Amino acid sequence: MKRLLLLAGLLVGVLAMQTVFAQSGVITYEMKINLHRRIPADRQEMKAMIPEYRTTKFTLAFNQDESLYKNVPEEEEEPFGNGGGVQMRFNNPKTETYIRTSDMKFLQKQDFMGKEYLIDDSVKTSPWKFGTETKTIQGYVCKQAYYTAEPRPNVKEEITAWYTESIRPFLGPEQFHSLPGAVLAVDVNNGERVYVAQKVELRELKKNDLKIPSGGQKVNRQDYRTIVEEQMKKMNANGGVIIRN
Repeated sequence: MKRLLLLAGLLVGVLAMQTVFAQSGVITYEMKINLHRRIPADRQEMKAMIPEYRTTKFTLAFNQDESLYKNVPEEEEEPFGNGGGVQMRFNNPKTETYIRTSDMKFLQKQDFMGKEYLIDDSVKTSPWKFGTETKTIQGYVCKQAYYTAEPRPNVKEEITAWYTESIRPFLGPEQFHSLPGAVLAVDVNNGERVYVAQKVELRELKKNDLKIPSGGQKVNRQDYRTIVEEQMKKMNANGGVIIRN
């Protein structure tokens, strides 16, 4: 009898997991960057030429096996400045990140310096540690996870993420997707860059919601990182200042 009850309990658990992982839908995120915190100490006069915060929206479409994260097209912004000198205008580079969990496929189409690249690689997992705190985001109870990243030599970022086990794993904004549930919020360096889910829609996907990226120069992740670093060195040598997304 006990064996039958245990078997029944396991079957219910499996069916429940299948119901969760069979979900499809679209999560809309808002990313907010504090641009003033990225200005070098010797260029503080630039605060008069750029807004303190930059906000961008992204969507993450997903089904049982695939996901596509991309930025939402925006209207052209009015230039920002003090009215008497240099003014700055911000245009977000187009980016699309596709992940297929069945074979850990990673494709990212990235616009950099006016040229398109298609980064073809495998999904990388981050060294997450798990906290004990929870918070509710868009009606979903989320658990805490964190780690320290080093995106560039001598540059460290403190990452804190909040994920829900009510939506399948390997979902989240940008590179923050390798947790046992969908990531609904991320904080980088205590407010320097913040991602928060603004809407979670569980529904059938439309025809063009999840389209595999194509086109552009095909590279792997390391090749692309080298290209970016070389361009940054050239711009810094020319006295340029870059505010990254």
